[in-house]
Amino acid sequence: MLTCHFFPVILSENSLHQTVENINNVTEFILLGLSQNKTIKSLCFLLFLFCYIAIWMGNLLIIISISCSQLIGQPMYFFLNYLAFSDLCYTSTMTPKLLTDLLKERTRISYASCLAQLFSMHIFGGVEIFILTIMAYDRYVAICKPLHYTVIVSRRRCYVLVFACCTGAFLHSFMQCLLTISLPFCGPNEIHHYFCNVYPLLKLACTDTYSVGILVVTNSGMMGLVNFFVVMLSYFLILYTIRVYPTKSRSKALSTCSSHITIVVLFFVPVLYIYIRPAATFPEDKVFALFFTIIAPMFNPLIYTLRNMAMKNAMRKVWCQNPLFIGRQLY
Repeated sequence: MLTCHFFPVILSENSLHQTVENINNVTEFILLGLSQNKTIKSLCFLLFLFCYIAIWMGNLLIIISISCSQLIGQPMYFFLNYLAFSDLCYTSTMTPKLLTDLLKERTRISYASCLAQLFSMHIFGGVEIFILTIMAYDRYVAICKPLHYTVIVSRRRCYVLVFACCTGAFLHSFMQCLLTISLPFCGPNEIHHYFCNVYPLLKLACTDTYSVGILVVTNSGMMGLVNFFVVMLSYFLILYTIRVYPTKSRSKALSTCSSHITIVVLFFVPVLYIYIRPAATFPEDKVFALFFTIIAPMFNPLIYTLRNMAMKNAMRKVWCQNPLFIGRQLY
């Protein structure tokens, strides 16, 4: 009788141990990427390689031109410098992996690497979102409150704002990874994307992910929506203020703001499309993700340099009139 009493207990413990092993038996994921067609993959490799080189060259050009000129003393270009740096970091968390995967038949990523990519993408993406919001606020203060600009946007406050951006992005990314780590994975392990994103991972989880999906929307979607609202409100107030300005001043303000709005639309609209809705995956998500992972970081330098006379002058002085660069060219 004693043995009969213990046998179900032993059996239930073994079953529980076996169930836990089954729940946590996924050690790697398979990234299905953008396409399985070899020709399309080859074309995508050439296209994204060009984009990645352009991202590095353009953003490094901005960083060096601002850092080596007097523009670094102006808050707008101070924040632009950090935006260019976050662009480089953000796209580098995913693009090199994408390029190598396009050359392979079957692409795999370990569970740990997947979480690391998820964390790094969200932390640098969060920094970019917050910096774009701060840049909109900076333009609002400069145009709507010009007499108080140097006091409101002092150098000390600029550093505080950048630190706040990094802290907020870290907390956002940490929460995103914490929600993902808590999910059990028991197979299948195929991710219908070209990088580790939250919604495709929720689809693979061996449990009900409704509550986790709501938390992801709250964490990512609401963060993007609130920042987008602040950015658009800032530019609406700017447009309302400059309606009484002289034509020349109004044109200059509109030129500066239009470049910012272009970047905001390229980055925020795809982000909101993916993260503001309930947890679900669609085939077009990959295309929309390309906008904020590759296209926006590539167009940032073009928009901020080609339409900005101060940046053009700074690049001319740094790269053409600097004795160091002239000496190297002569040598």
